[in-house]
Amino acid sequence: MVTSLSDAKLVARCRTGDEAAWTELVTRFSRYVYAIVGQGFGLRNDDAEDVFQEVFARTYQHLDRLRDDEAIRPWIAQLTRRLCIDRLRAGAREQLTDAEIEPDELDETLATLDEALTVHEALGQLPENCQQILDRFFARDESYQTIGSALDIPAGTIASRISRCLAKMRELLEGREQASEAS
Repeated sequence: MVTSLSDAKLVARCRTGDEAAWTELVTRFSRYVYAIVGQGFGLRNDDAEDVFQEVFARTYQHLDRLRDDEAIRPWIAQLTRRLCIDRLRAGAREQLTDAEIEPDELDETLATLDEALTVHEALGQLPENCQQILDRFFARDESYQTIGSALDIPAGTIASRISRCLAKMRELLEGREQASEAS
């Protein structure tokens, strides 16, 4: 039940001390934090794990400072970014500037990660059959023949199913965009 909550509602539940909501918050944003740490800053595994732990410890301690519950994702991204910079500075012999530490492409990388997370969340809201077909075709790069054999569907109907599933995903994503514009 907690997994179907919007980010804002999840944050509100976390503020009440709901342990299931805290678990879901960490689960929902763990890939995002790891992607920023690894892809955005290229931290080694031990440093990445330390930053990951610190991000969620600080999120737990300072959630009351978040002014807009809907802004949890950018708030976590900024916290992760600051902690990565701190970690890199601590590991450097001399004090480095932000320009030397923060890759030029970081904003673009964060935007790409945001889009990927949004698509992943929308995919999770689709029916199981759509999830399987879209995952196999786009993520695993399987052929129509392979998908048809695995799912016991005629290969000739795979394209139409992919099209219908993409239309459902488009509706979800457009609904999400309209909801965020209204808030």
